[in-house]
Amino acid sequence: MSGGASIGWGRTIERLCYLYPPVIGVGAIGVLREADPGVPLLGEGLVLVGTFGYLAVTVALAIAVGLDAQALGRTGRWRPRPGLNGATAALIGPVAGAVYLARRHRRFPTPAGWSGWWLVIALSLGTTLFAIAAAAIGVALALPMLALTGVAVAGAIALGAFPVAIHLDAAYVAERGLEWRPNPGVYLGLAFLSLSVPVLQPIVAAYYLVRRRRARTEASEASEIRGDANGERSEP
Repeated sequence: MSGGASIGWGRTIERLCYLYPPVIGVGAIGVLREADPGVPLLGEGLVLVGTFGYLAVTVALAIAVGLDAQALGRTGRWRPRPGLNGATAALIGPVAGAVYLARRHRRFPTPAGWSGWWLVIALSLGTTLFAIAAAAIGVALALPMLALTGVAVAGAIALGAFPVAIHLDAAYVAERGLEWRPNPGVYLGLAFLSLSVPVLQPIVAAYYLVRRRRARTEASEASEIRGDANGERSEP
């Protein structure tokens, strides 16, 4: 099996994992009826869309994980069990997907892309903090629409963008050869967890951004020290 094919299946697994937050969000909106403007059966329809969407993504993820495990097993560098990994993905889709990607990254580094994904993480953090402030003000002033709007905006950004941004930026940082090499799969799993426990989202985002900046600063300082040492050695 060619390396390109295995990379392709890995990318497919990533994209399928990215679909979980929006699909789950649609179902949650249907359950809570937050967006119901009086249209009959809208809530039930959203629940059905979320349910069947989750099922479709999970089935596709199980197939992709099984095929990827089979392809990587032929390389000899890692021998994951296709049947076991595929069945686990079918049972606990987003959890299994994030764990599989974390294990996969240790042997086959996740390809990096755009260097600016940290900006999306920062935007997500800022939006979440704004939503917390808006919700607090809304409750204090008895303005439920203000609180609801703030939470809805933050939730939309966190659901759609935060997991994608932190996974892809971690892949970029890990490829830079810095002392700190975050595992993209681990941070994707933390992002999924933070969507279930909202208070974790700003904590995870803030920690990641601070740790990223520190790693870049340390790398820059080390480069300057090496440059100064080389300059001294080159003097006559």
